[in-house]
Amino acid sequence: MSDSIQVGDRVQIFLDGKKWGTEGWFEGTVVRIDPYSEHRSFHWVELDPDAAATLGKGIRLISVFNPRNIRRLS
Repeated sequence: MSDSIQVGDRVQIFLDGKKWGTEGWFEGTVVRIDPYSEHRSFHWVELDPDAAATLGKGIRLISVFNPRNIRRLS
């Protein structure tokens, strides 16, 4: 659950192929959490270099809002 995710946590984020061109789970590190409401937050994730290269487009930092699209790595 995303409530337990903290800054510095290693995570995987799910990106939809319709929007990003490549679909799947990408690894990175949470660098910031911006509260949106009592139950939701924007989780800013810096992608690992290999994940960013796979995604292309020069994107390294992605905001994840939907808690189903982020999971902490063990």
